[in-house]
Amino acid sequence: MRVQYDPKADAESLLDPDSKIWNGRKREVLKLMGAPAGMQPTAAIRAAYADQKIGAVSSVSVSALHDGKTIAFRLEWADPSDDAEIGDNDSFPDAAALAFPCHEQAPMVLMGAPGMPVNAWYWRADEAEEGRHVTAEGLGTSRLLDRTLVKARGQWQKGRRALVLSRSMQIGDVPGAAQFAPGEPSRFGVAIWEGSHGERAGIKAFSINWKELTLDALPAKGDN
Repeated sequence: MRVQYDPKADAESLLDPDSKIWNGRKREVLKLMGAPAGMQPTAAIRAAYADQKIGAVSSVSVSALHDGKTIAFRLEWADPSDDAEIGDNDSFPDAAALAFPCHEQAPMVLMGAPGMPVNAWYWRADEAEEGRHVTAEGLGTSRLLDRTLVKARGQWQKGRRALVLSRSMQIGDVPGAAQFAPGEPSRFGVAIWEGSHGERAGIKAFSINWKELTLDALPAKGDN
């Protein structure tokens, strides 16, 4: 998927799912599948979901832009209900995440492996515009890096959810964090949690393999 460079973009316009900056941008539709019950971290969850469908969301459209400093991804998917609250054990918020490998051989399906971290940008509907910057080296190993670097803005209208997740392309030497540069390739994956189906933690729909990213280079000096 191409991450288009737009010199007219800025961090605020990129973050707005309704901004004109996103109009007409090419979208790539990713097919999602439910995380297999056998991959769940505890025996109780594996048993509870052995005969239940996991992964209510079957696809998500993705478009991406950068302005040379900030990279932003706009996600959109069918979502029949606006689930933005968390209850004791029977109410869960909608959520989504982008994942990026920080090691060439980091597996998407397992959220990394020891010594092969994955960086995730995670958003939950009950946390308004707050994004979580997370790293993991395998299932059940997620660790919060920061709550300020990842910017998020989501909205729900007429059965569809739109969400933008953005972050500075370069953030310094942060172990377990993906870095981006204009003109350089990368890879990504997506996960969606449908709150009305009780999805949380490992109960989710996700793109099982990494998808290629091609970041536009910056124009040479003097080019229009």
